[in-house]
This record gives sequence, C-alpha cells and structure tokens, in this order.
Amino acid sequence: MSPTADGWELKKAGADRASKRAATKKALVSSLADFFDGKTASVKIHKADGTIEEERTYPRPADPRRSNG
Repeated sequence: MSPTADGWELKKAGADRASKRAATKKALVSSLADFFDGKTASVKIHKADGTIEEERTYPRPADPRRSNG
C-alpha cells in the first residue's frame, strides 16, 4: 500500500496496475479486511515518505509472528 499523486493504492508486488485505490490511507486500510475476505495475504503499509510503517497479514490468525512455535 503506497501513496500516489491522487490518494493511496494497493498493488501486488511487481504489478503495473493497482488492485484497489482510495482517496485516503485510512479509507484504504479500513477496506482491506473485506477485500481479502476468504484469501490469505500479507500487506506492507507504507508511510507517505515511502518507508514501511507496518505489515499486516489477512486473515489475522495466519500471521506467522503470532504462532506459539
């Protein structure tokens, strides 16, 4: 998830086109759970300066950092 000239976009690594766009970062982040419903995915959320702010895994139980092993 990265900023663009006219908002924010979700783009698969290596893809040319965005999978999803929104006017604000908050709106795009809010829509991720529904967008990834029934899928397993990892999303790197960038700050406006391009650095990574956080990484989220959908669904949340699939996050390997949350395992007991």
